Amino acid sequence: MSTQAQTPFAQPLFGRLPIVVRGRNARYIGGVLALAAAYYGAAKAGQALRYTGSVSAVWPPAGLGIGALYLFGLRWWPGVFLGDLVANLELLLGHDPLPLGSLVGQQLGNMAEILIGAALMRRLIGPRAGLDRIDQVTGLFLALAAATAISATIGTFSMLAGGVITTSELTIFWRTWWLGDLSGSLIVVPLLIVWIRDPRAAWRRVCTWEGGLLLLAVSTLPAVAVSSDATVTYVVFPVLIWAATRFRAPGATLAVAIVAGMTIGMTAHHLGPFARQQIDSRTLGTQLYICVAALTTLFLAALVAERERSTAALMEAKRDQGEAAIEERHRIARDLHDSVSQALFSTILQTRTAEKALQNHDVGPSGRLAEALAAIGDLTKGAQSEMRGLIFELRRDPVENGLLAALSEYAEVLFAGTGPEIAVAGPVGRLPLARDSEAELFGIGREALTNIGKHADAANASVRVDVLEDLILLEISDDGHGFDQERREPAHYGLDSMLSRARDIGAALDIFSSPGVGTVIRIEVPLAADLDGGT
Repeated sequence: MSTQAQTPFAQPLFGRLPIVVRGRNARYIGGVLALAAAYYGAAKAGQALRYTGSVSAVWPPAGLGIGALYLFGLRWWPGVFLGDLVANLELLLGHDPLPLGSLVGQQLGNMAEILIGAALMRRLIGPRAGLDRIDQVTGLFLALAAATAISATIGTFSMLAGGVITTSELTIFWRTWWLGDLSGSLIVVPLLIVWIRDPRAAWRRVCTWEGGLLLLAVSTLPAVAVSSDATVTYVVFPVLIWAATRFRAPGATLAVAIVAGMTIGMTAHHLGPFARQQIDSRTLGTQLYICVAALTTLFLAALVAERERSTAALMEAKRDQGEAAIEERHRIARDLHDSVSQALFSTILQTRTAEKALQNHDVGPSGRLAEALAAIGDLTKGAQSEMRGLIFELRRDPVENGLLAALSEYAEVLFAGTGPEIAVAGPVGRLPLARDSEAELFGIGREALTNIGKHADAANASVRVDVLEDLILLEISDDGHGFDQERREPAHYGLDSMLSRARDIGAALDIFSSPGVGTVIRIEVPLAADLDGGT
């Protein structure tokens, strides 16, 4: 914190530093000098934004020092020390110098703030945080709040001991110092972490036409706010929300820095709602405004990033689960083909052989044994047809080539040349439906075709698919026995399963049947309902 005249803000010096600088080569010395120059420049910028000769709302060097040591290591502390020392020497040699003891205490507090702040951040959020998680933003705030409180405490009592402030000013002075360092840190530290660690990724995030609109809005809305007589500082929050939700941490940190800088600058030039307050209230209002804006934006950006990662992880898990399910289906299909299906085929052969043997031994074809063997053969053949249909379904995505193709192939496999003649009509390829919805339609159609094979004894059947303006129509009909709908057995005909599938995709299912006239099953899927139902 910068301190001048009678309402100072201070920067600390850390006396006995446990950190030893080693390898003082040219590169290291150059880095130390560069950090010292940057720190001194940030201090001059903070002094340039003071409201009067002695009060600044934020103190950027605190954030610069903590961010630099967090990113590059504590061994760079001499750069912070030199920059702070030069800034404090100006106060010592100025027209209204501060006591030497107060300046020494102030620099000690500032160095403690920066070293402890960087160390706490590494402990609480890790050495490579991206501020894209709620716990990281929380840890950042806790580290900065604790470190800046140390600086404010040491600096305030140094000024009190030097006679710069009185006991009655102690509370306000400490609060102003702490919030000034904290608000400066909340602006600068996140900006450094996000933009220095991976500048290309940060730049790619905001370097779009939408990013240009965001920067324009962030730069103009504070000016709009100060041009009004009403207190409308909140108008900038929708833009900060925009930055956090659309541009994540890079956009959020940049937007907060721009808004804070413009707000402080305009208030320092007696513009805006904060400028109309008393100097103490003006400082407090500006500092709280910046802290709240920064924390809100950072937390929102982290929340959006977490949701984004959770969604990506869920989709990845879903893909993995789907691949595992397909592989398991293929395995089951292979097992069924190699075991059950072959066994059923052998059963048919053995049954037919037994029938021929009975006929050769003069057992009449109308005998009970012959009838039973014939029934066994028919039942086994039906089971084999159903098994072939199940294997067909397990081996592949049933609607990979479209609903109509899937139902045609299923009917061909199910009936295997012994069932009714099937007429198929409709569009080729995938329907404008979600994959899950098209798969459910296939499940309904498959159940209807299975019923035709089991119960209808039909000579002809048809499958028709129509894509209308606002719905998809699937109709399956046959000229078989039909059934009495008043006495139908839903579980027997699989009707409950069909109705359940239809409800899952928001479809309407109608069944028209009566004894002797066949059956028509019609399913209508509204396209809007399918879109709402989700993919």
